[in-house]
Amino acid sequence: MLDLSPDMILLILVVVMALSFDFINGFHDTANAIATSVSTRALSPRTAIILASSFNLIGALTYTGVAKTIGGSITDPFKLENGLVVVLAALIAAILWNIITWYFGIPSSSSHAIIGGVAGAAIGAAGFDSINAAGFFDIVRALIISPVVAFVVGFIVIKIVSFIVANTAYHKTNRNFRFMQVLSASWQAFSHGANDAQKTMGVITLALLSGGFLVQEPGEFAIPLWVKFAAAIAMALGTAFGGWRIIKTLGGKIMKIKPISGFSADLSSALIITIFTALKLPVSTTHVITSSILGVGASQKVSAVKWGVAGRIVVTWVITLPITGLLAAACYVVLDVFL
Repeated sequence: MLDLSPDMILLILVVVMALSFDFINGFHDTANAIATSVSTRALSPRTAIILASSFNLIGALTYTGVAKTIGGSITDPFKLENGLVVVLAALIAAILWNIITWYFGIPSSSSHAIIGGVAGAAIGAAGFDSINAAGFFDIVRALIISPVVAFVVGFIVIKIVSFIVANTAYHKTNRNFRFMQVLSASWQAFSHGANDAQKTMGVITLALLSGGFLVQEPGEFAIPLWVKFAAAIAMALGTAFGGWRIIKTLGGKIMKIKPISGFSADLSSALIITIFTALKLPVSTTHVITSSILGVGASQKVSAVKWGVAGRIVVTWVITLPITGLLAAACYVVLDVFL
């Protein structure tokens, strides 16, 4: 029988919880990549999920810059006491929030949830001095700016695309853009995996460093190979199970989506996510794709967008960071008593 130390048992629990969060993230955010292509019947639900899972996996194994930002910019893993408990509290808070918003079909942000969770748990453990203010606000700025940029880009892209095909027969336009949606959905799934799965990689590496299970020089933040593969596979498996409640919201409740508008929204959001990933900045794929859809809809006809549904989504975006932060701080206080 293995004689495991309390810290090792806690680390195993953290890794299991982190991969569970990653699985739920894929489950929760499947809609980001395939909602528009399913709603326009460019892809069947089964084909769309297989495509999204495959490209999520490939994307997750491609980059590590965002993981380093998540794990090293919010708080310093080399100075964090009870780091394993901090990470566990953050994960519990993020998972609870994801489950709550999934149940109500609200496309909230897993990115906001885990970032708010890490910050809140760190503050609960060591006060506000434990937060790297500059790094944290860089992340928050990226989370705020990216959906705004996605809205503007979506607005512009649909205008350009509509101008290009203005003299093309309607049925031919629909047929062509249904085919092109397969490509845009693939890119969207790849970019989703490249950005979102890295957040779990960063959290696990943060736990390894703060718990003394990974030896690196201060300032260094290398992601172990097994962490990359574990996070990528968990994300892909979660995507394979799908999140149909949220697909219904993104695919039809915000606006009626046609092949040309679905392609334009996917193209816009995939471009924005890819750019921010290259800059090593985490974004909310949920926010970006929703904003792209809103931008596309607003450019065609303001009344085409169901702004009431959009407003409910925006409110969820705004409250996610503070709620998960408070929830994580409370979880830390409780866990610290028993662990």
